[in-house]
Amino acid sequence: MKKNPYLQPVMISRKVPITIRKSLLGVCLTLALAAQGALSPSAMAQKALQDPTVPAAEETSQGKMMNIQEVTSPGGIKAWLVESHANPLIAIRFAFIGGAAQDAPDKEGQAYFVTSMLDEGAGDLDATAFQERAQSLAMRLDFDASRDVMLGSLQTLTENKDEVFELARLAMTEPRFDEGAMARVRAQILAGLKYDENDPSTVASLAWDRIAFRDHPYGRPVKGTRSSVGAMSTDDLRDYVRRVFARDKLIVSAVGDITPEELGEALDALFGGLPQQSDLRDIEDAQPPLGPTREVIQMEVPQSVAQFGFRGIPRHDDDFIAAYILNYIIGGGGFSSRLMEEVREKRGLAYSVNSHLFPYRHGSVFVGNVATKNEAVGQSLDVIRAELEDVAENGLTEAQLNDAQSYLTGAYALRFESSSSIANQLLWIQIENLGIDYVAKRNGLIEAVTLEDIKRVAARLLAPDQLITTIVGQPVEEPVPEGAPG
Repeated sequence: MKKNPYLQPVMISRKVPITIRKSLLGVCLTLALAAQGALSPSAMAQKALQDPTVPAAEETSQGKMMNIQEVTSPGGIKAWLVESHANPLIAIRFAFIGGAAQDAPDKEGQAYFVTSMLDEGAGDLDATAFQERAQSLAMRLDFDASRDVMLGSLQTLTENKDEVFELARLAMTEPRFDEGAMARVRAQILAGLKYDENDPSTVASLAWDRIAFRDHPYGRPVKGTRSSVGAMSTDDLRDYVRRVFARDKLIVSAVGDITPEELGEALDALFGGLPQQSDLRDIEDAQPPLGPTREVIQMEVPQSVAQFGFRGIPRHDDDFIAAYILNYIIGGGGFSSRLMEEVREKRGLAYSVNSHLFPYRHGSVFVGNVATKNEAVGQSLDVIRAELEDVAENGLTEAQLNDAQSYLTGAYALRFESSSSIANQLLWIQIENLGIDYVAKRNGLIEAVTLEDIKRVAARLLAPDQLITTIVGQPVEEPVPEGAPG
């Protein structure tokens, strides 16, 4: 699907564009609701354009108002539940710890290939029969590979839940991986890889990962290579499912029209047939090298793309929340960020510039991106480096901190505006082991950060003299204009 700077790192879209698939699903669910009399004709048009799993408003106006229950199934499978009977819809998110980092050393793209095949037939249903059955049930079932987790998303009408859960169970426990479907999906992945080879942003990102993570699994491409995808076999896919799809590494969240008792039964129906124990390879912590390192990849494009960064701060580090706020102010806050002001607003060097803090499970990094005309690459990077140096040395102002805290606390509720978004937030809170009370206490953690905290963390995190930088395009190095930072 799409990248989320932190909560959903390195998510991949496949087959039909996600915006189209969501719209189609919304239409299907809308028609089904209308047929039940749950929606009036006048409400149908609006409903089809919205997320089809919207919970009661009182449950999403403030995160702390949600009643998050921990449910344990009769078979011992745990999940978090936000129960809402406002609409006859259920959203379930689940994850298996492992992700693309569990690809076999010579099988890059193994997890990604698996995600592309899990709706291509299961049990007695071939690909066509499986997808026709899913369509008839107005269900949505998606799988995605991130670096650290294999993610699943399931949405269904309440009245179809038993049949939908059975179809999802088949996909996870009895995938067919038929040769015909594999050949078709392989061709789609290879076409995507061919496209990526000519996309400057993707090339810069892959090169940065290769330099920063070297021989660590994070240094390998999530989607694989032409060679690895071309050689992928049915046995390779089955091997990944066998090693990763297991109950001991399973995390689940659910939101919607389902009681704790019903969810307990559903958990056993969905996941009870999986092995109890996974067989994951040990992954050592990555230690991105200290720069400065710069690699230029020549590509005939009208403007160059650069990715820059260095080591980050882990999610459970005491300084992470301060680092999160710091990143928002530097480059994560869109048009309000300092990099955007200096690079775009004051100098007109780039349309956009941004930064992200990625606290991966085995190695955290601070990464930024800028795209600019070829002759302005050097100046853009000089301005970025100067800004990082200034913040590292001088910290921020009280006004900048207060503005960031106000936005980050006020906007938090927007992450809980639909059943699917609530389920997604709860899933990642569990993945990061932040505690079932995190939604209620998160804003307090943001508000507790002081200017001294920011100054200390800026000095710790920001290392402009140690940047790893990859540039894709035809950059022209120019002297820094007089008066510009450099």
